[in-house]
Amino acid sequence: MNILVLGSGRMGLGAAYDFAQQPDVERVTVADIELARAEAVAKRIGSDKVVPVQIDVTDHKAVVELMRGHASTLSCVVYKLNVQLARAAIEAGTNFCDLGGNNDVVGAELALDAEARDAGITIVPDCGLAPGMVAVLVAHAVERFTNVDEIHIRVGGLPQDPKPPLNYQMVFSVEGLINEYIERARVMRDGKILEVESMTEIEELEFPAPFGKMEAFQTSGGTSTLPETFQGRVKELDYKTIRYKGHGEKIKTMIDLGLCSSTPIEVDGVRIAPRRLLSELIVKNLPADGPDVVLVRVEVIGDGKRLRYDIIDYQDEATGLSAMMRTTAFPAAIVALMMARGDVAKKGAMPQERCIPTQKFMDELAKRKIDVKEEWS
Repeated sequence: MNILVLGSGRMGLGAAYDFAQQPDVERVTVADIELARAEAVAKRIGSDKVVPVQIDVTDHKAVVELMRGHASTLSCVVYKLNVQLARAAIEAGTNFCDLGGNNDVVGAELALDAEARDAGITIVPDCGLAPGMVAVLVAHAVERFTNVDEIHIRVGGLPQDPKPPLNYQMVFSVEGLINEYIERARVMRDGKILEVESMTEIEELEFPAPFGKMEAFQTSGGTSTLPETFQGRVKELDYKTIRYKGHGEKIKTMIDLGLCSSTPIEVDGVRIAPRRLLSELIVKNLPADGPDVVLVRVEVIGDGKRLRYDIIDYQDEATGLSAMMRTTAFPAAIVALMMARGDVAKKGAMPQERCIPTQKFMDELAKRKIDVKEEWS
């Protein structure tokens, strides 16, 4: 079978690498508006399966033609393009998934359910890390309970060697990072879906050495469709971002000072949006692409018991793939492969927690040495 990857950034590279390792994948098409970027991905992977091509993903006709002949398409381009790409997949008759990251875009994709079903394909948005893999972890855990009261998700992509001033390094788009910090977070409290301010409700949690005590706080986007999926079944559901201690207070101070505002202000006769300046300073002054680690904790409480899944995933020194690439691109690749292989029986546009066979997904994580530790209490 043939698989198409749109976008050849970090996550496109990670996904294409994973596809190329699969014996039943004959060709991996990596498409980018800049052919040189796609060619660089193909060269780095070093497999004859990987074929680089040039494509402008805003050219609907060209995208439809490219999608044809591929069992699944994975979008690793900016989230705002995913609705039109999902429409192209329907026209091409190709299964489609993406890395998501925006609730409105995901909602628009899910609204294509009837069209996707009529086309005999499956569309699954929001398939990265969080939102993404954590939704399937939650679904897998919930299946092991009769009654569930609470679901708590904690995730962080972090440098292995934290350095001041923020003890953080850039592992994805700075715009996406700021959005997570300033947009409101969707949670479930007492069975009702609510929105709360991000960068609030800081809590302490502990991981094994060398991490020790960490902090977690509300951020937007991580719960995705989970509140709707589990409304009426659970009382409490939330998602928080994990950081080294002290990070949240520093970011909150910058927000309170207006440094994340998109409203331009005038300084010495020049109008500039504070957020634009902050973005440039973050990119300029924070490290990027150093050895990283991803921490994940999913807790489900019910039947008088607590089930906890923990993941501590490090950068793979052998391949050079970061922990963020492994835990974001690999889960998305798993979904694309499961659709292509016929493991996803349902057709239409659906959240992954409602259609992905959870144990098979967990088995695929294990094959990629993404280790999920389980603890009952």
